[in-house]
Amino acid sequence: MANTVNTKRWLVGLFLVLCSGFIFLTFMVALFPPSAIDLKISQVIQSAQRPGLDQVMKFISWFGAFPVPLFICLLVSLLFYLARLRREAGFLLLTLISGLISTVIKMLVNRPRPTANLVRIVEVAKQQSFPSGHMLFYTIFFGFLLILMWNLKHINLAVRIITAVISVLLILLVPVSRIYLGAHWFTDVLGGFMLGVIYLYGLSFLYLRDSRPQL
Repeated sequence: MANTVNTKRWLVGLFLVLCSGFIFLTFMVALFPPSAIDLKISQVIQSAQRPGLDQVMKFISWFGAFPVPLFICLLVSLLFYLARLRREAGFLLLTLISGLISTVIKMLVNRPRPTANLVRIVEVAKQQSFPSGHMLFYTIFFGFLLILMWNLKHINLAVRIITAVISVLLILLVPVSRIYLGAHWFTDVLGGFMLGVIYLYGLSFLYLRDSRPQL
């Protein structure tokens, strides 16, 4: 019982730290231009430019380019629904709210995209820069897939492992991809990740609250 209470306190504390950190970061990017750290990280990542790497980075980002997230989410939700995992299918559909959240915050913060006089622009992106919608969607959608693969023990082990590995790789690689393509600054993808984890906290809490691992 004591361990459970301590774990809950730790999780609540981490959640509050994430919320505070995101709010602070949002004010910083809204009030000040890109920092030297933003520029340095972009330069370091873009210095790895190689023949063919542009296409690899574009492919990594492809899953977050509208309307691809909509199709992916609907398809995966349909697969869960057909597998009689209707509750899970419904929760997966809730990950689409990330698009609305991203759009609203982008409009409020109104941070310009990186420009060609500062970084190499491979992908000309629309809308404002903060937070990264790709990072937000990948964190929420693929993060929730990880939770489902952990929780649904009756699903084929190979399927669970493959899904988990792909999800982890995409979450780890998309921030590099967005910076490499010149679509975002480091603080954009950091903000997208933090906001994604905050949303994932709430989504996971609601899902796991009335859920038990299926053996």
